[in-house]
Amino acid sequence: MSDVKSVEALVDKYALLRKEISKVIIGQDKVVEEVLISIFSGGHALLIGVPGLAKTLLVNTVSKALGLDFNRIQFTPDLMPSDILGAEILDENRNFKFIKGPVFSNIILADEINRTPPKTQAALLEAMQEKSVTIAGKQYQLAKPYFVLATQNPIEQEGTYPLPEAQLDRFMFSIFLDYPSFQEEVEVVKNTTTDYNAEVNSLFTAEEIVEIQQLVRKVPVADNVVEYAVGLVAKTRPKGPQAPQIIKEYIDWGAGPRASQNLILAAKTHALINGKFSPDIENVQAVAYGILRHRMVRNYKAAAEGLTEEDIIKELL
Repeated sequence: MSDVKSVEALVDKYALLRKEISKVIIGQDKVVEEVLISIFSGGHALLIGVPGLAKTLLVNTVSKALGLDFNRIQFTPDLMPSDILGAEILDENRNFKFIKGPVFSNIILADEINRTPPKTQAALLEAMQEKSVTIAGKQYQLAKPYFVLATQNPIEQEGTYPLPEAQLDRFMFSIFLDYPSFQEEVEVVKNTTTDYNAEVNSLFTAEEIVEIQQLVRKVPVADNVVEYAVGLVAKTRPKGPQAPQIIKEYIDWGAGPRASQNLILAAKTHALINGKFSPDIENVQAVAYGILRHRMVRNYKAAAEGLTEEDIIKELL
């Protein structure tokens, strides 16, 4: 199939996919879009929202609709790296045999990732970055596509180990889930308190998703769009020459080069699912919030004045 035909097929399939997901997930359109952009771009996403907003249901529904294997890992303070990666055991012939852990799946839901100590967090992050796992000096490749969706509870800070900035940077998107609107909540309650049971159909195979990820890489990008993305990221760095006053005043630390790479990749995917063959500046702006918000560190002054990352990104745009 030619690349033009592939893009047209993707637009049609994407519309069907959104329809399939909406059978179960009511509202949350922006959240679903950003999760799908992350998967099609080959990135990972961090979901931040209070309990009961259907984070697990969302990931489960997306994995079913995409035809992918899905594993959920509940992160707790006593979780060990071997509980995620797997371990070597002695079999009946007294030979060491590797038993794969839940990390060996296409989609991993890392539930409440900030509840586990840094050692266990790091075990998952190696898998995210290298797409492989090393046990007893032997490397095991993970299945393709591979996508981690981690959730974080923003209200309970007791007994949590916040992800360091270097680890947050591994996530392509940081996605905020908000409460549903009144009408959406009415619909949720109606659907979940009766015997209504939506059947989600698989629309893709793992191979097709890998092909989409390769298609995204092939999309051409004009120099001015790349320069805009890099310039936008450079503006978030308070010590940089391009930093505006708001950044110098309220930000301690800005985004690194990975943010520029992710802006372009996500903009390419955003363009494709909207039927465009090349992204423009509007596509970069459409994905900017999710890609920049977790890569900027606000200072005490910003926190005291109630200035959020969103307010600052809005000023930059």
